[in-house]
Amino acid sequence: MTTRLPCLYSLRRPRLLIEAARLGVAEYSRDAALRRHLGYLPQPDCEATLGALLEIEDELNQMRKDGNAGYSPARHVDVVIAIMGEARLLRASAQADQEKASGIEAFFSATKASSASAIPGSSAGC
Repeated sequence: MTTRLPCLYSLRRPRLLIEAARLGVAEYSRDAALRRHLGYLPQPDCEATLGALLEIEDELNQMRKDGNAGYSPARHVDVVIAIMGEARLLRASAQADQEKASGIEAFFSATKASSASAIPGSSAGC
């Protein structure tokens, strides 16, 4: 598991904020959201992007708690949607890497066993 995902599970936010973000995450557009919140499109590194979004969300949450007049619930929901979208991409990437690694291990395991027995007197696989 990546380093940013565990901190997401510990976040506590108002239920309405999270429910609104869950409704919006299905329509998440990475390019548009990151341009809107970060002002640029970072490299495809979801973990670094997630870190930047978490910093923005933390500032928005503090504004919410303080009753700051500049607080925008719509922007807060939009940032949480982006966080959820990036977390999904990060989980999917980690899962694909894990599946790829397990496939490679199975391939080498199978080829090592068959190559040693296929050639009599061979030291392959030893």
